[in-house]
Amino acid sequence: MRRVPRRGLLRGALAAGAAGALAPSAAPATTPGPGPGPRPRGSAPPFHGPHQAAILTPPARATAFTSFDVTASGPGELRDLFRTLTDRARFLTTGGTPPPTGITAPPPDSGLLGPEVPAGGGLRVILSAGASLFDDRYGLTRHAPRLLRPMPVFPDDDPDPAWCHGDLALQLCADSPDTVLHALRDLTRHTRGALQIRWRINGHTPPPRPTGTPRNLFGFKDGTSGPDPRDARLMDRLVWTGADSGEPPWAVGGSYQVVRLIRMLTEFWDRIPLTEQERVIGRSRDTGAPLDGGRESDPPRYAHDPQGEVTPLDSHIRLAHPRTPGSEDSRLLRRSSNYDRGVDSNGTLDQGLLFCCYQRDPVRQFTAVQQRLAGEPLTDYVTPFGGGWFFALPGVRDRTDWYGRALLGDPARTGGST
Repeated sequence: MRRVPRRGLLRGALAAGAAGALAPSAAPATTPGPGPGPRPRGSAPPFHGPHQAAILTPPARATAFTSFDVTASGPGELRDLFRTLTDRARFLTTGGTPPPTGITAPPPDSGLLGPEVPAGGGLRVILSAGASLFDDRYGLTRHAPRLLRPMPVFPDDDPDPAWCHGDLALQLCADSPDTVLHALRDLTRHTRGALQIRWRINGHTPPPRPTGTPRNLFGFKDGTSGPDPRDARLMDRLVWTGADSGEPPWAVGGSYQVVRLIRMLTEFWDRIPLTEQERVIGRSRDTGAPLDGGRESDPPRYAHDPQGEVTPLDSHIRLAHPRTPGSEDSRLLRRSSNYDRGVDSNGTLDQGLLFCCYQRDPVRQFTAVQQRLAGEPLTDYVTPFGGGWFFALPGVRDRTDWYGRALLGDPARTGGST
């Protein structure tokens, strides 16, 4: 008999003050993702290219995900905003000395990293657009990505509007928190008047212990299985929007980004037996191996366990990636990290997962996974409370290019003037 307490019991405990006062939003549980080791400290992908190459890099030690409302007054100001974001992101990722601003002017930089921005800081910047950017404010409605929409509500979701959606999203990653904070302050300083922060959350990724994939706050290795980002053909099939995807021409080379802020009820999780935890997840906590394997890299053999006697049919890994015909095409490129916001007003730990994934088709991939996960036992221990669907823009190809130029660069098409 399953010993997992059902959600009703947990909700009662929450009401009694055993857990948080957040009103959550978003989708359940984690989905598998690629597991190559992290890049060396101080390294970062090239800024220029057909894609935002930072999407393919594993989560860095420090992350800040920030959602913004755009307050630019028209298409011209919107283009200026995207040019500014491009210029600042290029400078921050490549490093250099901020230019002088004059004796009476504010200093050109916060100085958080010293008088120069380090050239090898390992900063990665990913810029994405939300569905609300394509309303009638800037004449972009007809040019919206085909599948971009406000974040849908799935079973077990409980959205808090204060932590959902946004016109633009910035994901900043680096090997140290001060590098991330420096970049966020620089970008918000140079876009004041055109952007307003809607919500923000910081994440962190621990080193592998002892080896392999980093662990989440439940103590399990998180992101073992998934597509290999080094396989260019596979990335074209699963991650990047191509000319054959039915997307607007400007969107070719981008990717759909799904973000979920998922509170993990760690204090409840810590009170159930390890054997039950492993059956809920479908893996050994210590080794990360599937329950029918011996190593983290071993693929589960569901065909030899059709009744779920070893790996339960409703375990997380079996539902997320059942390894049935067609399920290979619903895999996601997962780029998640842990978060810790201290305690809530009831004195309960406020911790969880900043879940982020990229895919070519969020309906065929992310939605398909979420539908399989609906009602899984793990939902008793996770409470989603925010996030959104975004479209990661195509890359900046060279020094004459800028984010969204193919979308915004023609004043006649956007209904305004420069």
